[in-house]
Amino acid sequence: MPPSARRSVGGKKSGGFERMRAYISVSYQLRNALREELDAIKAALTSHQIEPFIFVDQYQFDPADEMAMMKQALADIDSCGILIAETTDKAIGIGIETGYAKARNKPVIYLRKKTAPHSTTLSGISDYRVYYENAADLQMQLESVLKNIL
Repeated sequence: MPPSARRSVGGKKSGGFERMRAYISVSYQLRNALREELDAIKAALTSHQIEPFIFVDQYQFDPADEMAMMKQALADIDSCGILIAETTDKAIGIGIETGYAKARNKPVIYLRKKTAPHSTTLSGISDYRVYYENAADLQMQLESVLKNIL
């Protein structure tokens, strides 16, 4: 990891066993605007004993460290059992991360606000789809999807 990258999350062992992790792919630029939705995603995951992992919250890279950033993102996806793509904002990075997870045979969950533009490519490679009204609706629907996965 280059010196400009900073990790701010601990290990994934809990009570002597390794918990499943979910990689949450979200637009870096829209991250703060989606705070309530990301909290709902984290609540749904933790209620199923799944550790949420939001890449954009864990690291900060200098723009010149783009190769190191992507290498780290792919390694983190490899360490997760599920990828959740929050696609309210159509960011290229979400598509790359989702495609990689799908190629690695990870279950992919496509999420977006009902009012956001649809991504046919991301939806098309996803195993599950959630179109939500608000954070509470998102949490309820995601918990239902997680029951099907687990």
